Amino acid sequence: MSIESYLRAMPKVELHVHLEGSIRPETLLQLARRHNISLPADSVEGVRRWYTFTNFAHFVEIYITISKCLRTPDDIELITREFLKGQSAQNVAHSEVTYTPYTIFNQCGIPFREQLDAINRARAWADHELGVTMTLTLDIARKVPPESGRVTAEWAISAMDDGVSALGLGGNEIGHPPEKHRAAFELANDAGLGRVPHAGEIGGAESIWGALNALHAQRIGHGVHCLQDPALVAYLRTQQIPLEVCPTSNVCLGVALTLEQHPLPRLLAEGLYLTINSDDPPMFNTTLNDEYLALTKIFGLRVSQVEQLSLNAVRASFLPPAKKTELEKHFVNEFARLQNEHLSENSAPM
Repeated sequence: MSIESYLRAMPKVELHVHLEGSIRPETLLQLARRHNISLPADSVEGVRRWYTFTNFAHFVEIYITISKCLRTPDDIELITREFLKGQSAQNVAHSEVTYTPYTIFNQCGIPFREQLDAINRARAWADHELGVTMTLTLDIARKVPPESGRVTAEWAISAMDDGVSALGLGGNEIGHPPEKHRAAFELANDAGLGRVPHAGEIGGAESIWGALNALHAQRIGHGVHCLQDPALVAYLRTQQIPLEVCPTSNVCLGVALTLEQHPLPRLLAEGLYLTINSDDPPMFNTTLNDEYLALTKIFGLRVSQVEQLSLNAVRASFLPPAKKTELEKHFVNEFARLQNEHLSENSAPM
């Protein structure tokens, strides 16, 4: 057996993956035909080519088109079920999934509670049938006015006991600093809801400082540009604030020219708390398993280092403490079992 088979089989938790950004081309085409919506292509292969990342504006265009194709709660349940099937196939035991309900409401008029009920039907099905779990990070699109951000925060707080674990902030950082949505995150903080804004992806270190100081961030989506500021690196290291690193996404967005040039090794060398994630997998032609494979193939990490990154995600999740302890014990036991099954003595350094 091989290191590749081991990495595919090992249990994982994913903390940074977008539900809308996980829709496969086949499913988007199905939804468009169902609702007589024109896409830039009328074949699966054509949609796949359209999905291919070119620039951030094109990325946003795809997202808006996807949102327009989600016309009914049944559509939302369908994409959630398909997402969870994909996570199960990759041995992802738990996912904290970013979802932007205000965009769906704005584009298609589906009330938030109907959106949530649809997602929760899929969550319950996956828990029972597949043995995988998920919670939601309700995302504020940076471009919306602060009042709309507060609406998303209020929705998230209302569903804290119904599948929502955090409030997020996504979209283009340029021109939309974290401070713009301070009020929404104050509401989340006061309610005890998790706070996980994107920061330091396209924006620089100042964006991360803003997320920490104005938004009470508990984890940072991406955060790779922290390396611009040694004081920020020291703070993140001391506080052990988790960064949700998405290597392939970063390459597509121009944060790094190639995976080989990605700052992940520097982030590790600085002693920062990292987790590994896929972000918008079909759009970036990746999967979470591909990201884990890159850890050994591209970055040269040892198996023990990869396992630690998997455990980091368990510990950084918003699962209840008892569930985290249970899941971590399961992961450690699985690592040992799978090593015996998949790794020969000389297949990879431990």
